[in-house]
Amino acid sequence: MVLKVLGIESSCDETAAAVSRGEGGKREILSNAVASSMDFHARFGGVIPEIASRAHLEAFAPLVEKALSSALLSLSDLDAIAVSSGPGLAGCLAVGTSGAKGLALGSKKPLFEVNHVVAHLAASEGEFGPIPDGSVGLVVSGGHTTLFEIEKFPGRLRVAGSTLDDAAGECFDKIGRLLGLPYPAGAAIDALAKKGDPFAIKVPQGLRGQKDRLFDFSFSGVKTSVARTVEKMREEGRPIPVEDICASLAESVSEVLSRKAVAACLAFGSGVLVVGGGFSANSQLREKLKAKTEEAGIELRIPSLSLCTDNGAMVSLLGLDLLRSGASPSPMDASIDSSMPLDLSSF
Repeated sequence: MVLKVLGIESSCDETAAAVSRGEGGKREILSNAVASSMDFHARFGGVIPEIASRAHLEAFAPLVEKALSSALLSLSDLDAIAVSSGPGLAGCLAVGTSGAKGLALGSKKPLFEVNHVVAHLAASEGEFGPIPDGSVGLVVSGGHTTLFEIEKFPGRLRVAGSTLDDAAGECFDKIGRLLGLPYPAGAAIDALAKKGDPFAIKVPQGLRGQKDRLFDFSFSGVKTSVARTVEKMREEGRPIPVEDICASLAESVSEVLSRKAVAACLAFGSGVLVVGGGFSANSQLREKLKAKTEEAGIELRIPSLSLCTDNGAMVSLLGLDLLRSGASPSPMDASIDSSMPLDLSSF
């Protein structure tokens, strides 16, 4: 049976709507419309919730219409509607979930409120098909760095490790601000790192040797170390080797992420590593993951760049999984959860 799901995403600064179709083990993204308000936030060096919420409100209806028309479908053709209801910015989530509830009520379609972070894993299904049982998942973004042991997707997942302080993307943004790079800094650091020496300065690798924190992450020390190096150079009147600093930072962070992800696969006996989240667009991380998984004989499932950042396709794909698994639709009085936990109750 062919099923079609509209996915809506509004957890931060991107408003997104997409339609995905599933039949058996096949997945196909029919449309994927995204509008970002990042240009409004860049001048402040971070996302301003009130500005983002207003942008979601203005973009919601046009984007849904665009997603449906691009898929050559109407609301009546859908089998369900899925929407991110957490974690994220409360006001932003409220716009997306309220709009999705209105669409579901008006079209008499079931509604599935999904976990935004877990949806990043589902993004891979648009290119690789359903996530196999027993996989390991790594989600890396501006706000999250989490390793999942996946017993069965999407119903049974366990958090195997997570960041104890700064997320990987957050670390890059803070160092980017110190170096005078545009916000968000991920793309700029990525580009500069390609021109620098990854071993020019010494950057620590947090929690590398702590067995009781085998799959957890810590990037606060990385941030502090790089910041002190830059501050010392400035105090001494030395030129700042921005390219080398970016390369050394990227080397440290990507090495820790890739090494721990592969270690988790080996520890759990998993032959598949699924990666998602905005930071997974980082070229240094993608190269290290490819090299380490090939060496270990592990299949790497990492989506194209357009599916790494927040998008509606990942939400619609997760909605398809829930619909196919026989999960109960969300009640219309279900509320958002800006700090939604990443455990099984999230589904």
